[in-house]
Amino acid sequence: MACNVLLIETLNNFKWLSTKGFVNNMLSDSQLKPLITSARMSSPKRKFQQSVELTLVLKDIEVKKGFSLNEVVSLPYKSKTAASICIVASGDLGTRAHRAGVDKVIEPSELDRLGTNKREARKIVRSYNFFLCDTSLMSTVGRSLGQFLGPKGKMPSPLPYGAPVDSIAARLKNSVRVRAKNQLNLSAKIGDEEMNDDELTANASAILATVEKRLPQGEKNIRNAIVKFTMGKPAALQTALLKEKRADR
Repeated sequence: MACNVLLIETLNNFKWLSTKGFVNNMLSDSQLKPLITSARMSSPKRKFQQSVELTLVLKDIEVKKGFSLNEVVSLPYKSKTAASICIVASGDLGTRAHRAGVDKVIEPSELDRLGTNKREARKIVRSYNFFLCDTSLMSTVGRSLGQFLGPKGKMPSPLPYGAPVDSIAARLKNSVRVRAKNQLNLSAKIGDEEMNDDELTANASAILATVEKRLPQGEKNIRNAIVKFTMGKPAALQTALLKEKRADR
């Protein structure tokens, strides 16, 4: 009975993975799309796949009072490079995680070794975007890896027995973490250059909607939006709006 209750709570915790129901933003798609197009035009083709990043500059937030934001956003459109996932599990959950294509499965026996090998522990934390963990192993993970995962905002989400790790992993692979701590800007990858502007716009809009919900005054706390391809010049919304005003004069 307890496992069933915990499983329901876990599924509720992953409701943020839904890509439906995004609210209207201050920045409409009609503003975001030209910004993305402008960033693409300023980025010459390279021999490698360039990623596309959205940066939001915030305002009127007292960061000294401990402002922080750590959200996971499931994107409507997939990029070429999926997010990487690491799970701490064994037995049936570990087997199903392997089948689900999870990038790394850490066995409980490895935790003590990682806890005493800071270099390897930090490498693990850097190498994966998201962490999951068998509920029964959460306290062990906290003791061995908590000091490395916590500061990065990557503490694992608990998975009870019977959790649908395949569907959770599939959605996480197309998700991004949006994080800010005591600073007035945050950045997140919205895709890669092979995606068209409509797809990138939809992904940017999804991130924007999630961030707005977590800001004290919603859209009023957003000063500017910037889009940049890896090797290109940044395209800022405020700069684009100033050009429009000058053109109208």
